[in-house]
Amino acid sequence: MSDAAPTDRNRLDAEESPYLRQHADNPVNWQPWDEAALDAARERDDPIFLSIGYSACHWCHVMEEESFEDPEIARRLNDDFVPIKVDREERPDLDSIYQSICQMTQGTGGWPLSVFLTPEGDPFFVGTYFPPEPKRGMPGFGDLLSDIRESWETDREGIAERAEKWANAIRGELEETPEPADDAPAGTLEPAAQAAVRGADREHGGWGRGQKFPQAGRVHVLLRAHDRTGRDPFREVATEALDAMIGGGLYDHVGGGFHRYCTDRDWTVPHFEKMLYDNAEIPRALLAGYQVTGDDRYRERALDALEFVSRELQHDDGGFFSTLDAQSEGESGDQEEGAFYVWTPDEVREAVDGLEFASLDAAVDAETAADLFCDRYGVTQPGNFEGRTVLTIVASVADLADAYDLDADAVESVLDRATEAVFDARAERPRPRRDEKVLAGWNGLTLSAYAEAGLVAGPQAAEPAVEALDFCREHLWDAEERRLSRRYKDGDVSVDGYLEDYAFLARGAFDLFQVTGDVDHLAFALDLARAIEENFWDADEGTLYFTPADGESLVARPQELTDQSTPSSAGVAAELLLALDHFVPREGFAEIAERALATHASEIESGPLRHTSLVLAADAYENGHSELTVAADSLPDDWRAVIGAAYLPGRVLAHRPPTADGLDSWLDALELDEAPPIWADRAARDDEPTVYACRSFTCSPPTHDVHEALDWFAESGSTTAD
Repeated sequence: MSDAAPTDRNRLDAEESPYLRQHADNPVNWQPWDEAALDAARERDDPIFLSIGYSACHWCHVMEEESFEDPEIARRLNDDFVPIKVDREERPDLDSIYQSICQMTQGTGGWPLSVFLTPEGDPFFVGTYFPPEPKRGMPGFGDLLSDIRESWETDREGIAERAEKWANAIRGELEETPEPADDAPAGTLEPAAQAAVRGADREHGGWGRGQKFPQAGRVHVLLRAHDRTGRDPFREVATEALDAMIGGGLYDHVGGGFHRYCTDRDWTVPHFEKMLYDNAEIPRALLAGYQVTGDDRYRERALDALEFVSRELQHDDGGFFSTLDAQSEGESGDQEEGAFYVWTPDEVREAVDGLEFASLDAAVDAETAADLFCDRYGVTQPGNFEGRTVLTIVASVADLADAYDLDADAVESVLDRATEAVFDARAERPRPRRDEKVLAGWNGLTLSAYAEAGLVAGPQAAEPAVEALDFCREHLWDAEERRLSRRYKDGDVSVDGYLEDYAFLARGAFDLFQVTGDVDHLAFALDLARAIEENFWDADEGTLYFTPADGESLVARPQELTDQSTPSSAGVAAELLLALDHFVPREGFAEIAERALATHASEIESGPLRHTSLVLAADAYENGHSELTVAADSLPDDWRAVIGAAYLPGRVLAHRPPTADGLDSWLDALELDEAPPIWADRAARDDEPTVYACRSFTCSPPTHDVHEALDWFAESGSTTAD
């Protein structure tokens, strides 16, 4: 090994990523992924050890403590490899590339992702977490380092052959496109919903027989299919999943918000990290569930989750932070998973001690309040997680009322007061670490959730999103170059935006236009959509790539077609372009979406549950959007309430000024020569707010009654819009 800089020291102290900085004190000479590190690997002719994770990842912390803080492991990594650490939240392109080969060769993936690469970046060995010593069929990490180094020195030809084979496999999986169909796929929504029903866990809700992940995209598919067909199983499976998410340990019953996933089939014990994207996508699904069923529980839990986001994940200047860690300091003084969230009966009694309920027409004291809380949320002496209890709803209010000889209102009042006291007591505990990256794409997902909440609960509910959008435009958007950066952290802006950043943020801006009527939000969405066409659309291949055309040259240029922890960026982009085409029909956005859907028709049709966002986009292309053009100075409050309570999949709420002169000023702001059909000839009538309902080039008469407009949608094919 040569002493070539920069690999003779750990360089992560200069990085802004909290995950990378967490490793800056490791004895491993970690390098960020940059040209200096890659050049050093080529100069040294040493393999790269690439470790990909994120700050809230439990097993990433475990591997750090077990291996990366071990001096002997560090010496071997430093001497025999170029160790590179990557935050997958900053570099989803690298994660996509190397995660794909892990899934192809190991049948699974996850984090920490551990990959051994040639100096050219081609992978030749991959895995996830490795223990320090052999365990349950996994090699010890130290032994693995020795074996790989020996192979590097004695079998370079074999390694080169494997690396070439794997690199070709990655390109085939992520980069190549199939022969396109003649048209976008049709009729994919119902088969996707049927597949979701077949795969559902009808006993416990959701999907899978082991770990339970929130699957918001599947909920949207099921609810839209129910709206289209009226079939009860579609709605039942969707609501069973929503009930499981809000009733079990995935939901934080004290502070609001959702954890990442549950480790068991019955949704009891979560992995406790809280991700911004989950607390955007799950509330959107809950609000759709509320619109379909009228069940206020879904509305309340969605709004509670967004209140958590505003309270604990919002920058003072507006942007939303990324994650809260799963771990925090426990009673031992060590970092423990879930320590912030779990309870014993004695801790609950101490928290509610001193509460008085003199205003109730019943004899309730603090001890009774503690008992009610414990019975409601299953807090027991043995607990359900390492001697303590993850809160889950185990008793209904009605059952508690019977058991304690109280009326239901009294039980709810006592539980509300007790929960407030438990929340206050929890606030005194050491808090989980917060990853204060502001990511453009994740902020975009969150804007959409707040926007829908603004329709459901009033414009004030969307105000945090308006602040966040202003933050992203100020710090991450270069209007002159029309380029979006992905990450802001403490004043530092870095990483060129990916398709998900442009598509998610554009959809969020467009959704805010729908609730606020601020044409500036629409203008920004259009700017981002034009940048999508310029940077990510490949007309020759008929696809939207995840990385920009002028981005870093990697093993492959990936596409993101499947829905994973976040929606497919290609699917969101396609549906967004179809919606924005209503406003700029001459710019060809719909043609791009149609061609992308046609290119991937075979993939969508063969695996609809893996491609839920593309299925929803294909359905929007096939059936058109539900257009509501509102000609008014502002959306009347009673209209907003009616629209917010209605389930209108594929809704485009197109505000416009009531007069032609007002519309001309909007057209000037958007640099449009003429009014698009969604606005043209749709002025206010009789000097009153007027609504026009249209779908697939067919429109209702203009009306001053929003109920009439929604009834028209119901009569023209939607079953639950009224």
